[in-house]
Amino acid sequence: MNSFYSINELKDLGLKSFGTNVYISKYARIYNPENLIVGNHVRIDDFCILSGKITLGSHIHISAYCALYGKYGIVMKDFSGLSPRCTLFSASDDFNGDFLMSPMTKPIHNHIINGEIFLDKYSQIGANSTILPNAIVNEGAVAGAMSLITKNLDAWSVYAGIPVKKIKSRKQGLLKFIDEY
Repeated sequence: MNSFYSINELKDLGLKSFGTNVYISKYARIYNPENLIVGNHVRIDDFCILSGKITLGSHIHISAYCALYGKYGIVMKDFSGLSPRCTLFSASDDFNGDFLMSPMTKPIHNHIINGEIFLDKYSQIGANSTILPNAIVNEGAVAGAMSLITKNLDAWSVYAGIPVKKIKSRKQGLLKFIDEY
C-alpha cells in the first residue's frame, strides 16, 4: 500500500492547484483544500494539518506532525522547508490577560492577532519550532530546533532560541546547486 495519494486521488481532494511530483500523505489532514496551492516536487508527510489559505512553492518538504494554520495566509517559497513538529499560526489569541481565549467564546470577548506568515526561498525551520502571525523568514534564513519566531528573520542568517536570536550569518554557497533544478 502506498501511503501517498495518487495523482487521481490528489485531483479528488479538491486542491486549488498542484504541480508534478507531489507526495501528500494519506495520513495528513487538509481543511479548506480549495485554498491550498501546491507547486512541483513537494512532499507533505504523515500527521500534518494544513488549514486555511496556504501557498507552497516547489521543492518543499513539510515533515511529519507539522501544523499550518493559515486563516490569514501562509506562503512557503521554493526550496523552503519545515522539520518535524513545526507549528505555524497565522492567527493567535492575545495572551496579555485582557481577553478570553477560545474559539468557543463570543468574538467580542476575544482579541485575535493575525497576519500572513511568509517563508522565502531557501529558508528552513528546525524541529519543534513555532512561528506566530506576521513573521517573515527572509531568503536563506534558518531557525534551529525549538525556536519561537515572533519577528522577521534577516536574509541568509542563522537563528535559534525562545524567542529567536541571530547567531551568525549563513553562507550562500548552496545557490550553486540551483541550476541543477
